[in-house]
Order: sequence, then C-alpha cells, then structure tokens
Amino acid sequence: MVKGFIFDLDGTIYLDNQIIDGAVEAIDYLRKEGHKVVFFTNKSISTREEYVKKLNKLGISTILDEVINSNYITANYLKQNMISTDSVYVIGEAALFEELKRENIRMTEDPKLATYVVFGWDRQFTYEKLNNAYKAWARNKAIILATNPDRTCPTADGQVPDCAAMIGAFEGSTGRPIDYIMGKPSKLAADFVVNEVLQLQPEQCFIVGDRLETDIRMGYENKLQTVLVLTGITTIDMVKDSSSKPDFILESIKDITAIKEIAEAL
Repeated sequence: MVKGFIFDLDGTIYLDNQIIDGAVEAIDYLRKEGHKVVFFTNKSISTREEYVKKLNKLGISTILDEVINSNYITANYLKQNMISTDSVYVIGEAALFEELKRENIRMTEDPKLATYVVFGWDRQFTYEKLNNAYKAWARNKAIILATNPDRTCPTADGQVPDCAAMIGAFEGSTGRPIDYIMGKPSKLAADFVVNEVLQLQPEQCFIVGDRLETDIRMGYENKLQTVLVLTGITTIDMVKDSSSKPDFILESIKDITAIKEIAEAL
C-alpha cells in the first residue's frame, strides 16, 4: 500500500547546509518503493524555490510541488477566505511577501485598511510594526494569523528567536491569543498536506521531524503516524516530559526503512 511521508527539513534532512548522513539514500528508497514524499518546513524566511534548489544541491532530487512551507499554507488560506474588500497587513520577510503576491493577495501598509494581519518571522521586527498590527486589530477587529509558532530556529551559531517572538509581542499587548496558526502543528496544515498534496488518508501518512511541539504534535493530533528523529533539537529526556508521544523514535532519518517495514506489517 502506498504511504505518504511528510519530512521536516532543518534537523531532519539537513543541519544548516550539511546533509544528514543517509538522508539521500532514505528518500531514494521510499520513492523507489512507490511511496509519496513531500517536504514541509515552518520556516518563513525562504521561498519554496530556494528549498528546491537547496535540496537538489544536497543530492535530493526535488520539484516545487513536493515542497510546502508555512508561507504557502498562509497564501492558500487567504486566497480561499478573503473577499474583495479585505486586505492584509503583513509582518515578515521577502519570501512571505513573494508568496502572497504570487496568489494575488491584496496587501496594505495602512493598518486602518487591514482586515487581516499576518505575522511571519521578521528579523527586522520593530515597535512600529507591532503597533500597526495592534491598530488593525483594535480598530477593525482584524483576523490575526501567524505563519508558524516556532519559538526558535537553529542556525550555525545556535538557536535564534523565530515567529513565536512576534506572536508573543502581539499577545502581550492584546491579552488574547491570535486567531490562527497556519503551519505545523495546525489542523489546517495537516489537512492541506494530507488531503490536497498527498491525497491519502491520515492513517496512511507519516510525519518525520525533530520537533515535538510542531512535527510530532501535528501528527499526534491529526491521526498521522509520527516519527521523531534525534538529529535536531529533541532529546530522549524531552520526550519523557511531552504529552505528544511519537509512535517511533529514530537516531536518524537513515533508519527510516525500518519504519516502512513496521508499517507494512500493521
């Protein structure tokens, strides 16, 4: 039976610009066996085309339709839900703006006109941007979205604050949670990847990643089989304290073939 494999990128397929040992062979094996493979990252500061280029450079042959990021989910959500009079105030970097432009999402720099606000990871985040988002919410009851809830992102120099820092600033000023998370671990993201991209049943799909709070939680809450790899930020000790327990734990993606054999025996 065909299975769907949803792979995280950072900490799962590669670390920074270094491919994780066995990743190329594992992906090749799954494809040769006829399984569907997609790559899904929450990182909002790079375009899908950049991920395709990076994966190909690292030895994993990939096309655009196999790469999903939180910007892509966000653009699709807005395209389906905005009406002609709506406009969105965007906090984020060039890759997010590019994805929204591609889908002809109406954007505005005037918070008085914004009926939606999108928070993405923004390394040039300012008080002015926060204040504009607050104004759109206070004056227009704007719907508040965020590309992803990641607290930090791994870099060559260690962890750095990610989109959760922007979300936290907004929630601190309003005293209420934002309306929707677009990327992992949201149900919206899970449904999109499983139903629209893989076109399989949730039970036929595996999500493989290194983060308990995004990768594993999305699978745990949406009936996907979950595979935690220990090549990223999560340790065995962290698993013990987590409410979202993975179905399988691997030292590395190179051991994924063992999971395939287990799945076929079920």
